Amino acid sequence: MNRVAAQSLESPFRRFTRDEWAQLRADTQLTLTIDDLRKLQSTHDPISLDEVVAIYLPLSRLLALYVAATQGLFKATQRFLGATDGKVPYIIGIAGSVAAGKSTTARVLQALLTRWPNTPKVQLVTTDGFLRPNAELIRQGIMDRKGFPESYDGTAVLGFLSAVKAGQHNVAAPVYSHITYDIVKGESVVVDRPDILIFEGINVLLPNRLPRDGKEIPFVSDFFDFAIFLDADEALRMGLVWRVCDPEELLPEARRHAEVLASRPISSLMAVKHTMLEPVRPEIVAATARENAHFAELMGTQANAAALADFTDRKRN
Repeated sequence: MNRVAAQSLESPFRRFTRDEWAQLRADTQLTLTIDDLRKLQSTHDPISLDEVVAIYLPLSRLLALYVAATQGLFKATQRFLGATDGKVPYIIGIAGSVAAGKSTTARVLQALLTRWPNTPKVQLVTTDGFLRPNAELIRQGIMDRKGFPESYDGTAVLGFLSAVKAGQHNVAAPVYSHITYDIVKGESVVVDRPDILIFEGINVLLPNRLPRDGKEIPFVSDFFDFAIFLDADEALRMGLVWRVCDPEELLPEARRHAEVLASRPISSLMAVKHTMLEPVRPEIVAATARENAHFAELMGTQANAAALADFTDRKRN
């Protein structure tokens, strides 16, 4: 196929502006409050009620339609086969780049979908729990690759999703601590045949490496009924998410974000700042207190007091 012919093909995808997408929520009412939203959002991941109404309500409505159709098909198949072996959870996969808002999206969708009459039981599991323990990563010499596909226990992920999709009761997933940055021994999240399981993680839509013998193996995404990928480009341009920069890029990046933020109304900037800092304000206050205490201790030493006095005298002269 030549290039001209390829370019003339119709795209199988549809694109929507924010306003066009927002209209698709029809008469769906928002049942979340500001307090609900503050509990759901992640640190440094600002989100407003307007965004929930414009973006997440239409998406929850679409998902509710998909789930209802799937449930209807499953029940019809059960009747046809004369089977009575329960239900199969509808699995939604959420992936995206670092700081794209995956965790907040997953929690907001969980809260919204729980309020639909046909999906009262919605559970959320993240892939963080399937990271290999730090001791194992160190033993394998891949601690610096933590978060990359090879640092996850892919066999455990596939086993977990397979059991959930088979309709098993009380399927356990390991728990990861963002305080110790390691797997919590003896703790697990139990998934017990929910109406919907939301499975969130940075790598969940990546294909697995094929084995050397060429045998077919399942991908994580094979278990998904619906997949969502979040792109952080717009959030990065707005300066609302963090990313790692090379040292030589830091000053140009800071200036660029400063120019973007300077073009926004001051009231919007203050609201964003408040939303971003509120979840970590106690930690900031505690860290500032520790810093001030150490600084006072340092300045109270005899050598530093003498140096400060000498500096003050030279300034006066």
